Order: sequence, then structure tokens, then C-alpha cells
Amino acid sequence: MQSTIPDDILKIQKKLATFEKGSRNYKKYTKILSNHIKTHTMKKRVNSHIKSIEVVENIEKNGIETILK
Repeated sequence: MQSTIPDDILKIQKKLATFEKGSRNYKKYTKILSNHIKTHTMKKRVNSHIKSIEVVENIEKNGIETILK
């Protein structure tokens, strides 16, 4: 499974690197970056939960024997 960082987060990180630490823009972009990371993490978590639910439904429907074969 390949874990990639979305382009929007990379762009924000590159922009953040150009600012002086503690400046007004640095604080602003840090907040923006944290919001994007939270959103990305939540999307990954939701997708994982959906896959888990699908596996459980598949087990209930077909039985564990068909999956283990």
C-alpha cells in the first residue's frame, strides 16, 4: 500500500518553508496546513472504515470459508 501526500499539502509546506518562523504569514499557513492534514486524515479513516464494513458484510454473506480459500 502506497501512502502519498496530496499536492495541496505539499504546496502549502513549500510556501510555509519560505516564511520566517513566528511571522504572521507563517502562523496563517500553519493553520491552513493543519486543516488540510486533518481533512486528509479523516478521508483516509472514513475509507478504511468503509472497507472494514464491506469485509464484514462479505463474511456475513458468504461465510468465512470462502474468504480463507
